[in-house]
Amino acid sequence: MDIYSDIKYIKGVGPKMAETMNKCGIFNVLDLLLYFPRDYEQVSAKKSILDCVESEKVIIECTVLNILKDVRLKNNKTLSTIEFCQDENKFKGKWFNQPYAKNSFKISNKYIITGKVDKFKDEITIMNPKIVKNTSMDENKIIAKYPLKSNITNNFFNKIISDVLCNVEIKENLPKDLVKKYDFCSLNDAIRNIHSPNNLALLNESRRRLKFQELFNYSLKILMLKEFIKDHNEGIQFKMTKELTTLKECLPFELTKSQSKVVREILIDQKKNIGMNRLVQGDVGSGKTIVAIITMFNVVKNGYQTAMMAPTEILAKQHFEEIQKVLKKFQLKIQLLSGSTTQKNKELIKQELKDGAIDILIGTHALIEDNVEFKNLGMIVTDEQHRFGVSQRNRFSNKGKNIDILVMTATPIPRTLSLYLYGDLEVSIIDELPPGRQKIDTSYESMSKSKYVYEFALSEVNKGRQVYIVCPLVEENEEMKLSSVEKLYEKLKKEHFSNIEIGMVYGKMPSKLKNEIMDKFKSGEIKALIATTVIEVGVNVPNATIMIIENAERFGLAQLHQLRGRVGRGIHKSYCILLANITNNIVKKRLEVLVKSNDGFFIAEEDLKTRGAGELFGFKQHGESGLILADVIEDINVLKIANGEAKKLMQSDNTEDVKIKNEIIDKIEKSANYICFN
Repeated sequence: MDIYSDIKYIKGVGPKMAETMNKCGIFNVLDLLLYFPRDYEQVSAKKSILDCVESEKVIIECTVLNILKDVRLKNNKTLSTIEFCQDENKFKGKWFNQPYAKNSFKISNKYIITGKVDKFKDEITIMNPKIVKNTSMDENKIIAKYPLKSNITNNFFNKIISDVLCNVEIKENLPKDLVKKYDFCSLNDAIRNIHSPNNLALLNESRRRLKFQELFNYSLKILMLKEFIKDHNEGIQFKMTKELTTLKECLPFELTKSQSKVVREILIDQKKNIGMNRLVQGDVGSGKTIVAIITMFNVVKNGYQTAMMAPTEILAKQHFEEIQKVLKKFQLKIQLLSGSTTQKNKELIKQELKDGAIDILIGTHALIEDNVEFKNLGMIVTDEQHRFGVSQRNRFSNKGKNIDILVMTATPIPRTLSLYLYGDLEVSIIDELPPGRQKIDTSYESMSKSKYVYEFALSEVNKGRQVYIVCPLVEENEEMKLSSVEKLYEKLKKEHFSNIEIGMVYGKMPSKLKNEIMDKFKSGEIKALIATTVIEVGVNVPNATIMIIENAERFGLAQLHQLRGRVGRGIHKSYCILLANITNNIVKKRLEVLVKSNDGFFIAEEDLKTRGAGELFGFKQHGESGLILADVIEDINVLKIANGEAKKLMQSDNTEDVKIKNEIIDKIEKSANYICFN
């Protein structure tokens, strides 16, 4: 079987099911083999039903004794029952609202079934039993659980992948010396065992091999991409305009040494005849935006247009206002384009942009629409770069030819990790806060002390200050007992903040309403804002001095640090109070890191140590990096080794290594216009 053959030609698939599988990203046999399970379920093979324990998932061989009539229950559910026997031992199989399930069984026939055991007094029941085919009762099973969409079932994936594996031989594609050096199993064995492991040892061995391979290929592609960019990257040579000195003198503050250093690095890049591809990392409040403004100004004064894309309307509007304020003396045409821009204004902006009348365009993902055309684009800036998908960033960078690319993030990435993550980007770090930024007093309290925390917040509001309250969820989750925005809003309005104006914002709220509430908060009309992490990035309200975070144990340290950065922006003393369910010393230790430090890079390092597999950025990077099994945070030690081996291969003249490099170069050249370099 050819691994590149269309999925619809596999027996049991067909054109209609193929369309559904395409939605899962499965187009050919190789895609199917790389559609790895999201989880596994251990199932015990039992010789006797009497050996089963409560709630255990089992596989058992039995005979159908009797098929009973369906029973309609009081709650309007239908109960279907079959009586099974195993030698002299009897038990039942039961299904709720699945009257069709019993049609697969015939009296006196023998079956191997699987399901969860339910014991009540002396009666044993298997709930929702399913027939298992092509298996034996010799050993326990590990059943793969796949990510599912539409009408595709887990059984379908297990069967189709099992059939494909019987008809395909997977060739080795790692250098033989690496397989030998790290004692990896073959790629053929790894793929088979990841889908259908006979035991945990084989599963772990397969995961070890495949994670290394992913990170090795990831590192190789980044290293070769960097080489490719150097060889195929003619850029625009921008001169250093004399008006940069005028702009610097107009600023109402002095740049920090760190900001000046990063501005210098970007301007040096702009002078080169190769396109800039630079990432600016800066802690919360470190002043990345002014760095972007200065360097965009230089591009405009060279006769080119520039654009900045932000992930939210709130942030885009804030950038627009700040850029207008900083550059007001220079008579530049600056415009804002977002979802809420009226249709009439959108058409006008697009025409002026095409004619070259607009110097700087700020916006959301509206900037990447096909009918947004620039006359002479020289540089783009993507703020909070990780929040845009690869395809979005790629569409933005293809708006111009040989343009400079600047990406910014306020999420401090551990220094130990950024070298591997951004091997294809030049990295600048702003690690110094501007003078005047307030140190934020941070403390944590048990959720049971929330009454006193809100009394303190009210006392600050009565002094004229404002307060943020952040929740992890929009809807109440009773099982996890997490606060919801709506429920907390009602509670605070009734109990603590009954005499002040309060507001509420969350991600799925209509943009227009969200912007209205944020504007009222910024103007001081709303005194307390209850929100999800929608306010994590970019919101600037100098009068807000208190950040209260409910269920703080549910957030990563880096995200808590981001949220804390929403206060401490004015002249008044600021506070961050973490309300948490402190159930163990690990939670306590993590929160103490925030109490002790305001350094985002240090916090990111500690997050990496204490959280392990946790989501350092507050969301999974899977899909963004193209990784399936590996996680650059969780598997940083594997990444270091894989990166080291990739660098050795880059220097190698070995025939096998050269062949691997040529294959990757070929792929990069074929897809250069579609690859996102930032």
